[in-house]
Amino acid sequence: MKKPKIIVTLPAYRAERTLAKTLYDIPAGFADEVILVDDASPDKTVQVARELGLRVEVHQANRGYGGNQKTCYDLALAEGADIVVLLHPDYQYDPKVLPDLVQPLLEGRADFTFGSRFRRQDGGDPLGGGMPLYRYLGNLVTTKVENAILGTNFTELHSGLKAYNRKFLTEIGYQRYNDKFVFDSQMVIEAVLLGYRLEEVAIPTRYTQESSSVSIKNSLVYVGRTFETVFSYKLKAKRLREEHRLRLAHLQQEFTKLSESGEQITVRAGLTSDFK
Repeated sequence: MKKPKIIVTLPAYRAERTLAKTLYDIPAGFADEVILVDDASPDKTVQVARELGLRVEVHQANRGYGGNQKTCYDLALAEGADIVVLLHPDYQYDPKVLPDLVQPLLEGRADFTFGSRFRRQDGGDPLGGGMPLYRYLGNLVTTKVENAILGTNFTELHSGLKAYNRKFLTEIGYQRYNDKFVFDSQMVIEAVLLGYRLEEVAIPTRYTQESSSVSIKNSLVYVGRTFETVFSYKLKAKRLREEHRLRLAHLQQEFTKLSESGEQITVRAGLTSDFK
C-alpha cells in the first residue's frame, strides 16, 4: 500500500528567531515536504526560511491568520498531500508530538485531529507551561460553552496544532471562512455539525518569550466571534448540511467530468464565500 504523503505547513509571521529550532525538532523522516507561508512579515522570516531550504510562499500584504491557513492548505493539496499538518513556527507547539497527532488519521479513525494542552488525565498543565492566565480562562470558558452547544466533550477547542486528511480539507470548503483568527472556530464547529470525526491528542504547553501570543483585546474579540459562530452555526445547522451536500455533489461532478476528459485531476477546496 502506498505510503500517505504528509506535508507540514507553517503559517508564519515574525518567526525569524524560532523557525530554525521549530524545523529541526520535526522528527526525521516524518514529513515528505514542509511548506512555509509568510504573511508579509516585516522581519527576516522569508530569508531564514529560504536559507533553511524550505519552500516559501509570500503574501505581499498581510491577510490574517485564517488567510494564511487558506494558502497553506491550497498549496499542500496541490502538492498531493494525503495528510496536512498545521504547525506554528513560533516554537509554541512541540514538533516532536507530530507522529502522535497524525496517528488517528493514519489509522483511519479520524478526519481531523488537534492538540490539547488541557487533558489533565494525560498530564496537561497549561498554566505550568506558561500559558497566560487570560488565555487559560478564555480557552477554558469558550471550550465549555462550545461543548455544551455542540454536545461534545473536548478539553480544548482552541489549539493551533492540527492535522487533517485530504478528504476533509477537500470537502469542508474552508475558503468560505473568515481570514482572521475565528477561522479556527468556524472550521472546528462546522466539522462537528457536519459529522466529521474529530479527535484530540494530548500535547504539552510551552510558552516562551519568543512565542507569539494574541493580545487581551484581540483575545476578547476572538472569544466574541467564537460565541457568535457557535450560536449562529447551531441555529442554521440544517442549512449548513444542505449546502455541504450540494458542495459534495459539485465536487463529484467535477471529478467525474475530469475523469471522463482524461485531464489531470485537481481539487479546489472552496466554492462560494458567505460566512466571513
